[in-house]
Amino acid sequence: TQSYVGALALICIHFLMPGMNIPMISVLFAFEQGKILENIGICTQVNFVRYMQGRKTLGADAKLFIKDLWFEKVPVRIYQPKAPSASQRRGVMFFHGGGWNIFFLYRLAPEHKYPAAYEDCLNATQHFLQHLEHYGVDPARVIVCGDSAGGNLAAAVSQTLAGRSDFPKLRAQILIYPGLQALDFNLPSYQQNRGVPLLFRERAAFYMLQYLNGNATNLEEVLEGSHISVDIQLNYRKWVSPDNIPEKFKVRGYKPRVLLDCTTEVFEKVKRFCEPMLCPLLAEDTILQQLPESFILTCEYDVLRDDGLLYKKRLEDNGVRVTWCHLEDGFHGIINSFNSDWLSFPAGKRGLDNIVDFLRSL
Repeated sequence: TQSYVGALALICIHFLMPGMNIPMISVLFAFEQGKILENIGICTQVNFVRYMQGRKTLGADAKLFIKDLWFEKVPVRIYQPKAPSASQRRGVMFFHGGGWNIFFLYRLAPEHKYPAAYEDCLNATQHFLQHLEHYGVDPARVIVCGDSAGGNLAAAVSQTLAGRSDFPKLRAQILIYPGLQALDFNLPSYQQNRGVPLLFRERAAFYMLQYLNGNATNLEEVLEGSHISVDIQLNYRKWVSPDNIPEKFKVRGYKPRVLLDCTTEVFEKVKRFCEPMLCPLLAEDTILQQLPESFILTCEYDVLRDDGLLYKKRLEDNGVRVTWCHLEDGFHGIINSFNSDWLSFPAGKRGLDNIVDFLRSL
């Protein structure tokens, strides 16, 4: 990631995340070992993964200034090319993934529930937008970007800042396999990829509940779709529906589900799933119409694939220009493998190259 920052001559700021470029096998090992430790009662899986991540250090780069700072009480890390620039640079705010649970260090769930992470990302972005001159950033070329849960946060921040006249307008948003809704965990991609690493279907719902409530109570109801009332499901079906997903994405198997109603008790616990700041796919058209140019990356073997496809359709239906990159041989988290010396995937490099090309065009 650091080499790309230098090559693009941009300023990149992301939330402090020790060990961002660890090998993918280390991530898998941490999750598996953490699950074992959780099962035997030593510690939770989340705490073990956090511990392993905290032991990693981020390498230096001779071409970059790398500094840890605070933006409005939020820890961030800034990457800035050492080479002087004759003009103002692009600026990228990057929000990391990790299910709002791991990878440090906006406030994390389950200790800090929604909307803590969203508020941290928004406050830090607003701080950056107010101090662009200090970093030599062009006010007309500021981009928000995020992967997975970070893509969710980037979409929410972009929506919040849409139409605001007291801040420079965002130039673009980059959403890398984002999770954008929690109404339906039975869309085709959730069924087809339910057991595909790095993100299983059950884990996707688990992380969303942890972020919302600080626990995974009602996980079974969320997975089967009995957490939202039928009338609300029908109201949002114009936006969250397998009917809006191209047929070619259903050929690997898809079984339509019957709409299930929910109890008042369950709905009261998860009703905030209907808030766009938590589930950006549910934002009104009037908000989406004001969004900047967008880049969306999806992977075929990813439970979150259809969230990205549905958002792509909504943006395009509302006149937003969308550049879409779909990795036919990709899976969730594959971008993190692009610079691994011993476990890399060509699709990860291809996806990142597409992101870089998009940034170059701005």
